This record gives sequence, structure tokens and C-alpha cells, in this order.
Amino acid sequence: MSRKLLITDIQRFSTNDGPGFRTNVFIKGCSMKCSWCHNPETISIQRDLFWKKRLCIQCGSCVEICSQNAIHLPEGGFSQSDQPEDLDEQIHIIDRNKCTRCMECVDVCPSGAMEIAGTATSIDEIIKEVESDMPFYTNSGGGMTISGGEPTTQNQTTADLIDRAQAHGINVCLDTNGYCLWNTFQTLSRKADIVLFDLKHLDAKAHMRETGVDNHLILDNLKKLTQYHMHIWIRIPIIPNFNQDLVFYEQASNFLANLDGKIERIDLLPFHNWCEDKYGWLGKEWPHKAQESLDTSMLEPALKIFQKKGLHATIGGSGFEQ
Repeated sequence: MSRKLLITDIQRFSTNDGPGFRTNVFIKGCSMKCSWCHNPETISIQRDLFWKKRLCIQCGSCVEICSQNAIHLPEGGFSQSDQPEDLDEQIHIIDRNKCTRCMECVDVCPSGAMEIAGTATSIDEIIKEVESDMPFYTNSGGGMTISGGEPTTQNQTTADLIDRAQAHGINVCLDTNGYCLWNTFQTLSRKADIVLFDLKHLDAKAHMRETGVDNHLILDNLKKLTQYHMHIWIRIPIIPNFNQDLVFYEQASNFLANLDGKIERIDLLPFHNWCEDKYGWLGKEWPHKAQESLDTSMLEPALKIFQKKGLHATIGGSGFEQ
């Protein structure tokens, strides 16, 4: 029987997660809690409930079905005549602490306002979906990227998925934050054709403040990785008030340029705020909601610093910049 992975999505025709056209498998569960996370639905290792209030028709079906009394009407109830601009005041409320993720509310929701984030999907199903795009991989040098979340949180099944993909002739990128025990990291990274390795900060305190963990294990794993893997792409998310400064660019470029092994390329990824709706769907506040997306031109100073160190660097990480 094919083992199953808890995933949130299979995104096709991605062009920023490895070479060529990629099919990106988003695995659920992450060892970090980055304050700027663009896929907050992938952090928890459990299924999550999206509530898309703009789709809600206020029928009350979810209130009636909830056995935990976790969904409440607003004070005074609501009316079908409420206009969209009044929804923030009139819509019902989900008590996430009471919710057991039974998802019965999803089953009865007639408008699609309630949605499950996280589906147990067999390796057979994933491979079938990924393999359907083989002609695009052949023509572009693409393949499958395993992302998340963090693939090492479901490491055994992730290893099986990589083996199955490569048995079908599919190139595999492992997109990882590097925060896991070395034995797990070594096993998965050796299997992958390309390792996309996130580097967020070199200062342990700053790293802890914004991600929930320090970076000692991450940097140690990266140093070991460069000693045997030939295809490493470093991905650096540039986040305002965290690592968007010349001091970090100089420190990071020096660190990477002086590693024992070879870094194939470095992708500088500008912060964007396109994920804000997801936080609302999860009933969470996003600390970066007031921050505007960074224009790619704002990363030009960083690009020049990395290039001066002899490193092959890009802005945006397009898989067609070969």
C-alpha cells in the first residue's frame, strides 16, 4: 500500500523553485515559525480549517453541525440582508481553541467558505499528478520540487516520494530550511538531485526572534552539505527589518564564498505580502501586514555584493536563469 503524505497543495508550472517548469508538492508541518511565512497553512502538522468569510452566505449550517460549540453567531445574530462591507461586524466567529478539526463544517458548507488545508495523499496519487507534466519537464529541464512547510517533518514518506519520482525519471528538488537532525538531513539531501537550502540570517539571536529557532544546526548542516552535494541553491528571503541591510549581505556573502564546497547559485527572494488573506482564513493576525512588497530593484545592492564575491546570484530565483 502506498504511504501517504499530509500535503496542502500540488502546484503545477512553478518557475521559481528549481530549474525549468516544476510541480511543487507542499508538505504540511514545519520546524520553524517564521514571522513572515508565506504559507502559514503548512506550519502545523495537523489539518487546518480555512474560513473564507467573503464566500460565507451566513446560512448557519456550520453553527448547527459543530458538536464542540466552536462556531458562534455574532451578538444579536445576523441577517441574510447584510451587505459585504458589514461582514466584519456581522459574521460568525470560530473559536480555534475548541475546534477539533473534525471538518464536519466543511462538509455542510454550501458556498465553499469552509475549506480543509491539509489532505492525506498517497505517493501513488502524487506521482500520477506530477508525472502528467513530464513533457514540460523534458523540454525545460524541470521536475518535482518538494516544499512546504518543511519536507523533513515527514522525512520517511518524503524519502519514499523522492525514490518513486526518480524511479519514474523525474528530477527532484528538495526545498528545506535545514533545521533537523543530521542523519535525517543527510538521508534526504543525498537522494535529491538539487537541494534548495534556505538561509535566513547568520545572527543566532535575530534568527531565534523571527523564526522561533536559532541557526547553529542549520549552518552546521549547510557546511556538511557542501562537502558532498554538487547542486546546492541557496535561497535567501529578504525581509524588511530583519535581513534587508548591507551588513547582512556582506556577512552572508563572505560566509557562502568561504564554504569548503561549491554553492551552485544563490537566489535573493524579495518579500511579498500576497499571503495576507491566508492568515485571515486561519483566524490569525499577520505581523507584516502593513509592510509593502519589495520591488526587485531594491535587491540590486545585495546582488552586486554577492556577485563581487564570485558567487552566481539572482533576484527572484527563476528556474530559467541558467
